Amino acid sequence: LMQAIHAARETHFNIGSGEDEECITDGKVTDEDNVFEQDTEFTHLTAKGDSVSMVDVGSKAVTRRVAKARSVVVFPPAVINAFKMKGAKGEELVGPKGPIFATAKIAGIMGAKQTSDLIPLCHPLPLDRVNIDISLEGNTAIIDCECRVTHKTGVEMEALTGASIAALTIYDMVKAVSH
Repeated sequence: LMQAIHAARETHFNIGSGEDEECITDGKVTDEDNVFEQDTEFTHLTAKGDSVSMVDVGSKAVTRRVAKARSVVVFPPAVINAFKMKGAKGEELVGPKGPIFATAKIAGIMGAKQTSDLIPLCHPLPLDRVNIDISLEGNTAIIDCECRVTHKTGVEMEALTGASIAALTIYDMVKAVSH
């Protein structure tokens, strides 16, 4: 699973299809992707797997780090037809709760900033930048999250969290139409 997460960094939410659960995939999960059957050293576990700890990054160099993640929300036609497109280029979906994509962007940024509070062994990071772009392609919302930090550890969990929280916010704002 971890290899699939690192390979894809893409989350799909299918609204109104009966498949509301999140799945992270690279589209090509094979037996080789099963890290539990390999001689893999987990950085957060003891050798016996009986204890966890946060990785010590104290000796690492401070470097500029960037991570990108994408979430995809697929809408059934009824959802797209129920909401108004606003903006000069029709880039905002608006419903009874307000501007859906603008709200999702704010939520995604807030989520990225709170990653270490949500993921137990993540280091708290002073993010330099979080940017979320949302576009609508047909009946699919594409959410791209980019996070930047100058620090001793990577920022991929923040990018994944930002993209996922933005997608969950979109789902929350349109679910009444699909159920």
